[in-house]
This record gives sequence, C-alpha cells and structure tokens, in this order.
Amino acid sequence: MSPSIGKLIMLIGAGVVLIGLVVFFFGDKFGWLGRLPGDIRVEGRNGGGFYFPIVTCIVLSILLNLIIVLIRKFFG
Repeated sequence: MSPSIGKLIMLIGAGVVLIGLVVFFFGDKFGWLGRLPGDIRVEGRNGGGFYFPIVTCIVLSILLNLIIVLIRKFFG
C-alpha cells in the first residue's frame, strides 16, 4: 500500500467521526431532514407503507457534491 492510500483512509475516518459527532450533539436539530416537501410517503391501511425521500436525497447529493468540489479545489 502507498502512503497516499493511508492518508485517504485516515481522512475518511476523520470525516465519519466528524459526522458522528454532529449527529450525536445536534441530531435533534435535523428533524426536517427526511420530511421535505416532495418526499413520497404512502401509508397502508394496516400500518404498512412505503417511504421514499426523493427530495431529501437530491438536497444531500447537492450538498455533498459542493463539499467534494471545495475539498478538491483547496487540497487537490
């Protein structure tokens, strides 16, 4: 293995820890996440149902892409 792979693994690990800390301490502030207008929710009569957060997925995808572009711009 090359040292660059080790650095990448450490960076990914630090990112996961950071995300975990944000969710642990500020998880109650993200109650709107998954309940955006446009998310598909079908509830059955007997308690079953289907839920697909399409708009939430799009918003998260845009945010993650912006973060990746900024990281590549400043560190790549």
